[in-house]
Amino acid sequence: MIRNTRHHVEGTVVLMKKSVLDFNDFTASFLDGLHEFVGKRVSLQLISAVNTDPENGWKGKLGKPANLDWITTSTPESQRTGESAFTVIFDWDDEEIGTPGAFLIRNNHHSEFYLKTLTLKHVPGQDDDIHFVCNSWVYPAKNYQKDRVFFSNKAYLPSATPMPLIKYREEELETLRGDGKGELEKWDRVYDYAFYNDLGNADKGPEHARPILGGSAEYPYPRRGRTGRKPAKSDPNYESRLDLALSLNIYVPRDERFGHLRMSDFLAYALKSIVQVLKPELESLFDSTPNEFDSFEDVLKLYEGGIDVPEGLLKYVRDNIHGEMLKEIFRTDGEKFLKFPMPQVIAADKSAWRTDEEFAREMLAGINPVMICSLQEFPPQSKLDHQLYGDQSSKITKEHIEIYLDGLTVDEAIKERKLFILDHHDSLMPYLRRINSTSTKTYASRTILFLQKNGTLKPVAIELSLPHSEGDQYGAISKVYLPAKQGVENSIWQLAKAYVGVVDSGYHQLISHWLHTHAVVEPFIIASNRQLSVLHPIHKLLHPHFRDTMNINGLARQILLNGGGALELTLFPSKYSMEFSSFLYKDWSFPEQALPQDLLKRGIAVKDLSSPNGLRLLIEDYPFAVDGLEIWFAIKTWVTDYCSAYYKDNDSIKEDSELQAWWKEIIEKGHGDKKDEPWWPKMHTLEELIEACTIIIWITSALHAALNFGQYPYGGFPPNRPSMSRRLMPEEGTQEYNELVENPDNAFLKTITSQFQAVLGISLVEILSRHASDEVYLGERDTPHWTYDGKALKAFEKFGSKLSEIEKRIETMNNDEKLRNRFGPVKMAYTLLKPSSEGGLTGMGIPNSISI
Repeated sequence: MIRNTRHHVEGTVVLMKKSVLDFNDFTASFLDGLHEFVGKRVSLQLISAVNTDPENGWKGKLGKPANLDWITTSTPESQRTGESAFTVIFDWDDEEIGTPGAFLIRNNHHSEFYLKTLTLKHVPGQDDDIHFVCNSWVYPAKNYQKDRVFFSNKAYLPSATPMPLIKYREEELETLRGDGKGELEKWDRVYDYAFYNDLGNADKGPEHARPILGGSAEYPYPRRGRTGRKPAKSDPNYESRLDLALSLNIYVPRDERFGHLRMSDFLAYALKSIVQVLKPELESLFDSTPNEFDSFEDVLKLYEGGIDVPEGLLKYVRDNIHGEMLKEIFRTDGEKFLKFPMPQVIAADKSAWRTDEEFAREMLAGINPVMICSLQEFPPQSKLDHQLYGDQSSKITKEHIEIYLDGLTVDEAIKERKLFILDHHDSLMPYLRRINSTSTKTYASRTILFLQKNGTLKPVAIELSLPHSEGDQYGAISKVYLPAKQGVENSIWQLAKAYVGVVDSGYHQLISHWLHTHAVVEPFIIASNRQLSVLHPIHKLLHPHFRDTMNINGLARQILLNGGGALELTLFPSKYSMEFSSFLYKDWSFPEQALPQDLLKRGIAVKDLSSPNGLRLLIEDYPFAVDGLEIWFAIKTWVTDYCSAYYKDNDSIKEDSELQAWWKEIIEKGHGDKKDEPWWPKMHTLEELIEACTIIIWITSALHAALNFGQYPYGGFPPNRPSMSRRLMPEEGTQEYNELVENPDNAFLKTITSQFQAVLGISLVEILSRHASDEVYLGERDTPHWTYDGKALKAFEKFGSKLSEIEKRIETMNNDEKLRNRFGPVKMAYTLLKPSSEGGLTGMGIPNSISI
């Protein structure tokens, strides 16, 4: 008796048609229907994970093609708007297929579609449904050399991959690496490396030129994703610029582009409109004193009343600017134009931002809480080369500050670890002469702070320094400013704090935020896609933390970071902004991005086995560090549980060919300018893998959230976080000094960010501080079927529960009046590291990835 092994197996395909995603592209819909009518259909073939076919190069046996019924769809309640579900029936032969491990899909239609999932139900011999999580654009077959392959959600180390899937696994990685040639098209899926040679536009003239970042000792930089655009006409070493109107089309691998919900939030060139379309119109608005705020009341009008504009301009805006996010920023209701949400820093108290306590508190709980260090030598010393820069040591003396130390001497305060410093001297001084040759006029700064008995910091001295007028080798010209409560001395002290804010604001945006999160992560994303198969467990671990980053980085190169872009217009280094970040990339170290290592390096924490996690904070009420350490160790526990499920010993790490190729490429290509650094982990042990993955997840989730989503709550009020200073401290006997005596607020506003720069900066940080409506937060995945492995799913559930506990603890601490740094004079709770959030401008929530 012959047993019949043939069956029918039902599958459900969920996808989104181009006609839905591309704003009702009826042409695509019509042509796809026509292709369907003439027999050019979308077909799927199952690939066996147990049986090979010698006639197919010993790859897995293929099942018979099964076609989608493109016309008949359903939309179950569990799906999102725009998704369509198709039933597909596979002819099944147990002896041929056994267990499917992958499938091929061929799109014979005119248009691409977004393939989300395939689910097989009631597969013979299987207790559970088989899930294929795809989340990928599938273009017409003519755009590919081979049909697209998708694997089931089961993870395998390379050595454990079923033989029928090995070649499919290898071929898919070869496709993603590309051949390194030619301009990449929108349907390409190629991940490759390039220098930052597309920031300037020398074809427009020398003033538009910018240095190539990466590939040289002078300008080292992490690599970016290659686009392959044609060389610039004036110099073939540069890449030609993409036309600004095409900014949203900048090449990134198709699956790295924003999803349709995020794109609709970001849509219609929001940043382009602010920078390019509105500049002349905004400048024409400001009438009585062009380009200046006349008083703090003028600044507050941006939030409380708005600025009147002519109806003609309103019509211009309505006709030329679209997109929900931009409409939120620029209210076009026929009455007011420029009206912004009230920033949290002034919501409860309009003047508390000016207090010394708030100035210091924001170093612990503001948007750049990663800079403050323990002061362990006095006076502070410089590490700059003495032969090049002369004497750069601090001019702050013990006599300057001991009156503010609650009866302690400087030596006693240092011994008791009560002195701290915000040091922006050595990082800035080598560039300061060039920066001050632009419209910027600012200082290198050192700020010394004292830890008081109530747990808050008190600034006790600010040193502002300029390069010597006769040359760098003659050292710094420095002046020390001390706290004062009244008179012109208080006005000068307020200006000194503003100069510190200017430098810290620019450092935050260019170094802490852009360089240390966005830029350094991109090589990890590229290498992960080139060297780690989607079947690899480490790919499954890290992939959610890379979502949208290449896309936002590509847009940043087009609109924000480029010569003449928004950051050059709004930050103090002006046209030197990006090369300044290159200068500081020289100091970047991957292992020091781990939060415990960072805190130890800055002297903010000490090792203490009696403390939780073996670290004791010298400032107990340091909100970023307190919450951050909780998040860090939760991530590390999750990564440890996950990796330990796949790697049983160190030999399994060393023998993992994909993992070793991945790490080698990160070091030698992605961060190639730092390939000889001795601090790179060898990736020979499970401990090294766990630490590396924890650092990557920390950077892409919690660190970026802490540095990004407070930009509007703190920086949306420019006087609190000025990003530019346009003149130096007024000297006694000058007209500026007399103005400072007579009208200190007016003098303050004339010194910091101009009116147009402020409005542009506010617009920018509001966009950057918003969560998209489809955000996926730390401890979440966009599908419950992201892996087949029960141990991984259980560990992930444990991780989510831990994050919920942390969130509750944060809420409890924020209600504890003794923890003054969590709330501050501005009555603004520290929520930036609360894991969850709703969409919009919330000042909380940790997305999985750097997606804005």
